[in-house]
Amino acid sequence: MSWQLSVLGILALVLVAGGLWFERSRPSARLLAAVAALAALGVAGRVVLAPLPNVAATTDVALLAGYALGGPAGFAVGALSALISNFWLGQGPWTPWQMAGWGLVGLGGAALAALTARRLGRVGLALAAAVAGLLYGALLDLSAMVNFGGEQSLDRYLALSARGIPFNIAHAAGNAAIMLAAGPALVRMLERYRGRFEVTWRAAPSAGAVAAAALVAIALGAAIAAGPGARSASAGRAEVVTSGAGRAVNGARAWLADSQNPNGGFGTSPGSISSPAMTGWAMLGLEAAGRNPRDLHLKRRSPVDYLRRHADELSSTGDLERTILALRGAGVSSGRLGDRDLVAELRSRESNGGSYEKQVNLTAFAVLARSAVGESDASLSDPVRWLRRAQNIDGGWGSVRRATSEPDSTGAVLQAMAAAGAERRLARGARWLRGSQHADGGWSLTRSGDSNSQSTSWAIQGLAAAGLNPKRVHKAARTGLEYLQARQAADGHFSYSKSSDQTPVWVTAQALTALQQAPFPIPSVARRESSGGGGGSGGGAASGGGATSGTGGSGGSGVGSGFGAGGKGGASASGGNDGAQASRGLARDGGVGRAPDSLVPTTATASPILELGAETAVAADGSSSTGLLWFAVANLLAVAAVGGWIWWRRRPVG
Repeated sequence: MSWQLSVLGILALVLVAGGLWFERSRPSARLLAAVAALAALGVAGRVVLAPLPNVAATTDVALLAGYALGGPAGFAVGALSALISNFWLGQGPWTPWQMAGWGLVGLGGAALAALTARRLGRVGLALAAAVAGLLYGALLDLSAMVNFGGEQSLDRYLALSARGIPFNIAHAAGNAAIMLAAGPALVRMLERYRGRFEVTWRAAPSAGAVAAAALVAIALGAAIAAGPGARSASAGRAEVVTSGAGRAVNGARAWLADSQNPNGGFGTSPGSISSPAMTGWAMLGLEAAGRNPRDLHLKRRSPVDYLRRHADELSSTGDLERTILALRGAGVSSGRLGDRDLVAELRSRESNGGSYEKQVNLTAFAVLARSAVGESDASLSDPVRWLRRAQNIDGGWGSVRRATSEPDSTGAVLQAMAAAGAERRLARGARWLRGSQHADGGWSLTRSGDSNSQSTSWAIQGLAAAGLNPKRVHKAARTGLEYLQARQAADGHFSYSKSSDQTPVWVTAQALTALQQAPFPIPSVARRESSGGGGGSGGGAASGGGATSGTGGSGGSGVGSGFGAGGKGGASASGGNDGAQASRGLARDGGVGRAPDSLVPTTATASPILELGAETAVAADGSSSTGLLWFAVANLLAVAAVGGWIWWRRRPVG
């Protein structure tokens, strides 16, 4: 009996530790939403398939959750799926074992991701799912021996496992079949979700820290002023300058370079999962600041190398546009990527009227990308004509024709018009931008929203493209450049707004293009002669991610439903004034921000004991007792207590 108690103690420890780990990981609201949606999918995948003995999609869902979202999320998805599905299939002493088993499958998925750098293909994922099914079955065979009494020995365990082989094989085969059918697509969807919407919040520096930083800045300024002379700026953008704007650029460029992941790519924040979308944005920011991304490498992997390895993720029009622009600035041929002609693919997506999916931003960035590879103004006449017709009477542009004007789209179109040599509409668009500036010097996606760094960056790029000096465009004596500099943290990165520090890699990259007053397309940046390794020639791909996320502060910004997202859609973003508009286009990429529309459990009456392998024969000998019932009740109470504590910790205060 002491051995049984030890095993049950370990089981309880696994469940409590997994729950606390997830709680201590401080998951964002969007990650919690993903866990809830995946747990619902795991429940549905088990309940619907209950008539098939030991075939359940729950193992696949838990494995992929850990693989794409990390260990804490994977454990939570597996454990919740087991607990909730048993409300339909029946609770019992097997419930904690199933929770621990599927939770461990989620942890196994995270370990698999770390070992393979998330590069497993369809067959590899199927094999992993099959192995996970067999290991899960082995654990549940142990639970049968422990829960239902009798001799506790290796021989009895092996006998029970032998009788459960048909069930475990069915489980493994079902897992492999499901993974072969849907595994890679689900992985891409989950990685896009986490890469695009993960938000990192940072505490504001204390007053003492701000004062200390100010004193250091004053001391440095005095030292520079007393020096023998100012440094020449003849070396171009990469030259280290001593002006306020120059120091801001140097600090942001260094921070952005340090945010690179070992695989060569970038995530939404330092240390987060790399994605082609964030890698493309980071490349554009670095290029605007005079740093060729091919000179930036960790473990001999540059951002271009990362994009090339993820070229299969190119799908939308926005993907093609960003890829061509980012590779053009890196001095890499963007005409071909493997056996794909990116420019030809982009041309083929132009509609008869000249637009790209009837989206202002997509059409504007198609003009920018095609002009970047040297297409003539005449070949761009149809898209430019469509953009002219999409201009609103107030002089600005919205995300689609006749939509309310906003600075993101207006700034994008002004850059496209300038690149295509169509200057006639620039003055009206620039006037609209000047009139929509806020008193703090910044711009917001909507007139009533708070200023944010990304909308401000688009406005500055548009003004520069129209031939205006952003330093002379001000409201209440504040310029957009000053607004951006006020958003820069001590470590060099830029916050999204006064109240939000979301997606700092993305925001910092866009702020760099604005501080350098560098409209797209960015010319090729010279490589450093002393740099070694990294980069290399060849194609690359940037994928996904478009309209910026809308969590915190006044919501996300960016290029709305166009360049970033590469398509139209209707997903909404939570929180903020601009959130719903800023998240246009996210639905197209198939994120997992909500649970399935329909989760109707079947009326299957199959006993959950079928999922235990050979436990059916064990239970039939009548060895179960009242003690087992109390054990099950105690475990459920423990789970409820832990869940209640976690809920209490995460509840809003005030």
